[in-house]
Amino acid sequence: MSKILVGLSGGVDSAVAAALLLEQGHEVAGGYMKNWINEDEIAGECPWEQDVEDAHAVAKKLGIEFRVVDLIDQYRGRIVDYMLEGYRSGITPNPDVYCNREMKFGVFLDYALSQGFEAVGTGHYARRRERADGTADILRGADPNKDQSYFLSLMEQRQAWHARFPCGEMLKPEVRDVARRFDLPVAGKKDSQGICFIGNVKMSDFLRHYVPDSPGEIVDLDGKVLGRHKGLHLYTLGQRKGHGVASPREGMAYVVVGKDAENNQLIVGWDQQDTPGLYTKSCVVGTVSWVNKAVTSPRKIEAQPRYRAKSEPVMVTPRDDGKLDVEFVRPQRAVTAGQICAFYEGGTLLGGGVFERLS
Repeated sequence: MSKILVGLSGGVDSAVAAALLLEQGHEVAGGYMKNWINEDEIAGECPWEQDVEDAHAVAKKLGIEFRVVDLIDQYRGRIVDYMLEGYRSGITPNPDVYCNREMKFGVFLDYALSQGFEAVGTGHYARRRERADGTADILRGADPNKDQSYFLSLMEQRQAWHARFPCGEMLKPEVRDVARRFDLPVAGKKDSQGICFIGNVKMSDFLRHYVPDSPGEIVDLDGKVLGRHKGLHLYTLGQRKGHGVASPREGMAYVVVGKDAENNQLIVGWDQQDTPGLYTKSCVVGTVSWVNKAVTSPRKIEAQPRYRAKSEPVMVTPRDDGKLDVEFVRPQRAVTAGQICAFYEGGTLLGGGVFERLS
């Protein structure tokens, strides 16, 4: 049995993770990661005080030690600054994936190990398997509708080895059942939405608070001016609605197909496969991380270009600079620079990286 620090977020999944690990005979403590305080009056709700109260109530119900771990400075430096810089430079970063690598299984794991714990438990819907060679794999969660392995795709072997995901073996309704069985005070609490550990704040409101609006032209692929945008960071590739340009053709729609940061122009085109910039066949993936065994030679595997997307067959070719050339068998819609590409083989998460050059 192990001594495990569970990251209690105040939600039902992490609460059930703690309960199950305790039931399995482990020595369990709960830790709330205090990553953000909404002191800047951003529109929306930052529920950290309620979350701490709920997490503490769970720990009390389970009879385990509870502590609040202050990681505000690290969160701002590793997640918020990364996110804001990405949007300022014209890419679309993924703070949730980085939060897992840098925070939950980064500084929080380091803290746990320094305090004598052997592992960190979370409520992720993913599975972990130990190999005979002493390494650990991360697998998709048992619930295909809740699988969160994509968000763990930048983790490394050390992090996977010290991770525990007891909820990953169950379907979401089963997790709720377990919460009721243990009579946990968060059994009926709704799942949280919003930015990783910031709360119920719309991304557009958060960005508007930190990245000044910089209005510019909306143009088509021929350079014709069709309207005005509020700031390039507020739009995403493939976006059909909310860009403010009505379609002159019945049955056709304008979608965002590119951003010209140099000229501060938002580029739109028709939502069809032959529209330049909308579909990607090949790309370069950088910031590559492998969960267990690295792919070191050309190989056909599967890639998931975004959360909720289906895995697609790809040929990956490692480059001398550590990046990957990735060739999709089928062109993919709205692949976006800065987003995460997760790699799989069957149900096993191999690793992931960040989309860079697209073509």
